[in-house]
Amino acid sequence: MSQNFEMINSQNFNWVAFGLALCCALGKSADMQTTFPKLSMMFTLSGMFTLALTDNLIVLVSETSSLWFFQTLRGVFAVGLLLLLALFGVVSLHANRPSRVILRNTFNATALLIYFACLAFLPIGIVAAGFLTAPIFVLVLSILFRGERAGVWRWGAVTLGFVGALMLVWPEDGALAWYSALPVVAGLFYAVSALGTRMWCEGESVWVMTFAYVSILGLFGAIGLVVLTIWPIAEIPDGSGWVLQGYVTPDRTMLWVTVAQALGSVVGVMLLTRGYQLGEASYVAINEYSMIVFASFFAWLLWGQTLSTVALIGMALIIMSGTIIALRSTK
Repeated sequence: MSQNFEMINSQNFNWVAFGLALCCALGKSADMQTTFPKLSMMFTLSGMFTLALTDNLIVLVSETSSLWFFQTLRGVFAVGLLLLLALFGVVSLHANRPSRVILRNTFNATALLIYFACLAFLPIGIVAAGFLTAPIFVLVLSILFRGERAGVWRWGAVTLGFVGALMLVWPEDGALAWYSALPVVAGLFYAVSALGTRMWCEGESVWVMTFAYVSILGLFGAIGLVVLTIWPIAEIPDGSGWVLQGYVTPDRTMLWVTVAQALGSVVGVMLLTRGYQLGEASYVAINEYSMIVFASFFAWLLWGQTLSTVALIGMALIIMSGTIIALRSTK
């Protein structure tokens, strides 16, 4: 495991990626009427590559550290970085509608908290695929609460995605555990936040949205850290320490993984944002499914994680479902 991991110097990768993302974010914005499909794909795939790699680093600390302490440290670093940029006038963190920004990013942070919790006890490919059921939920919620109409193709895609999600969470031995469905629950929360972006946060900058997201997620971490440190759980089941522990004395691995993960998250979001600026949103959304492929590849390369045939078919159905929804949304 360690020999494979040494093949990738993730700290240097994240610093290089951060420089790239910062430059493109601070440069001239693209004409919203002009699209650059190849450039858009490059930024989107780079963002997903970055997120997939840095998310895989959680395996290094999930057995010895705490989700809550990790999120607290990660939040402090990310918030500090954005505040530093704002202090030097590089970015503005002024929100036009603070309450709506907070509401939207509360859903977003909840989705990501569940996502990170799942990384400790489920293969990252399954977690990523469950999370990316979000477009399916976006369509269903839009039909139920926004009066949007869907034809046969998109209803078929919803059915396809639902079957894929069932195949994804269903274990090989048939003994379904409640936590297997958590990545899909995260996808539901993320779908609400996606709708909130359109309905509540139009005109808000990516910096404001990123700042709110990392701040709220860091606050969630701090709350969990305080509660579980003051009132610790006496007997923690094997493999549950990541979720049920409070403060854990950090070691060097914990510190650099936290820094790399925080940088990777900020970089990934900015690269994705640039991708959406340069391309048609529906086609960019299709590229986001590369996250499943990248995450599964790095999980296999670094940690030897493999997936069952049923899970792989489920992932393929989810990708097909999201692709159909994205393409038919332009009709």
